[in-house]
Amino acid sequence: MTQVIPHTPLLRSKLPAVGTTIFTVMSALAAERGAVNLGQGFPDFDCDPTLVNAVTEAMQRGLNQYPPMPGVPVLREAVAAKLAKLHGHHYNPNTEITITAGATQAIITIILAVVHPGDEVIVLEPCYDSYVPNIELAGGTAVRVPLTPGTFRPDFDKIAAAITPKTRAILINSPHNPSATVWTEADMRKLQDILAPTDVLLISDEVYEHMVFDGKLHYSAARFAGLAARAFIVSSFGKTFHVTGWKVGYVAAPAALSAEFRKVHQFNVFTVNTPVQYGLATYMADDRPYLDLPAFYQRKRELFRSGLAGTRFKLLPSEGTYFQCVDISHISDLNEADFCKWLTTEIGVAAIPLSAFYGNGFDQRVVRFCFAKKDETLMAALQRLAKL
Repeated sequence: MTQVIPHTPLLRSKLPAVGTTIFTVMSALAAERGAVNLGQGFPDFDCDPTLVNAVTEAMQRGLNQYPPMPGVPVLREAVAAKLAKLHGHHYNPNTEITITAGATQAIITIILAVVHPGDEVIVLEPCYDSYVPNIELAGGTAVRVPLTPGTFRPDFDKIAAAITPKTRAILINSPHNPSATVWTEADMRKLQDILAPTDVLLISDEVYEHMVFDGKLHYSAARFAGLAARAFIVSSFGKTFHVTGWKVGYVAAPAALSAEFRKVHQFNVFTVNTPVQYGLATYMADDRPYLDLPAFYQRKRELFRSGLAGTRFKLLPSEGTYFQCVDISHISDLNEADFCKWLTTEIGVAAIPLSAFYGNGFDQRVVRFCFAKKDETLMAALQRLAKL
C-alpha cells in the first residue's frame, strides 16, 4: 500500500494585500482589554420588539421556505413606496428592486455584474474597506480619488480628471463612512453634470440614508433623473432598524441594470431569508421608525460631543451617520493606528484610525468613534476619555 503524505496545495491569492480588517483587529483588542468598543459600527442596544414580533409571526405562519429570487413582493413594494415618497422616483418593484443579504453583498454583486477585466472604477478615499477588494476580484482597477483632506468634501475637478475611456463606474457614499459628511444637493447636481456625457455607472452607497442631522435632507441619487438612470442605489435595513446582524439590504436600479445584477445575485446568494423579509415588510407599514431616526441619533451625537468638549480632542463636524471623527493632534504624537491601540489598552476606549480607509495609509491625525451605543455605554467611554 502506498503511503499517502497529506499535502495542502499552495494557493495564489486573489487578494494578496488583504489581511484582517481593522474592525476585527480593534474589536478583538477591545474585548481582550475590557475596553468600551466605540470602534466597530454597530449598536449595542436592542431593536424595536415590534420588529422581532413581526419576524416571529412570519416564522410561526410557516413562511420559512425559499422566497422569490429578487425578494418577497411585499417587501419590494414597501421599498419602492418608500423611495417614491422620500425621493419622488418611482421604481418598479417587480423589475427594479432586489432584496440582498446586506449592503456588502449588494456592492460586490453590483461590481461583479458590471466590471470586466481592465475596467476602472473610481473610489473616493477614505472609503469603506470592501470597495477596492470587490473591484480587484472582478478584475478591475480601483482609481483612488481623495476627498478633500480636513473637510472630506468631494473634489469634482479631481473626479472629472480621473474619468477615462476605461472608467466603468464611480462609487460614492453619502452619508459618508468614515468622515460623517453628507453630500449636498449642489454636490449631487455637479456629479450629474460630470457624468452626463459619459456611460459611467454610479454605485451609490446610501446605507446611512436615514441618519442626517440638523434638519438637513439626504440627497439620494434617486432624486436626480440623470443619476437615477445610471445608478445602483444600495441601502441597509440592518443600519436603519438596528439589526446589523440580520444582514438584509436592497438595491434599486433601472430594469436593465437590475437584470444584470440579478444574474449574479442568483448565483452568489440566490435569495435572502424569508421570515425576516416578511417581518420587515410588515414593520415598514409604519414609517415613523425611519423618519424618527435622525432625531434619535442626533440626541446621541449631542450627548457624545458634549462629553468630548472637555477633552483635547478637536471635534470634526458630524453631519450624518452614527460616527464622530476627532483630530488627535493636541493629545499625542502617535500615528492614528498606534494612537488607537494606545487608547484601547491604556485608556480603555476603542476607536478606528482613518488611515485604515486609505490605500496608502494616509495619516492626518484623525480617528473615528461610533456613537450608536446605549447612553450608559457612551457615558462610560466619556468618563475614561475625560482623562485626556
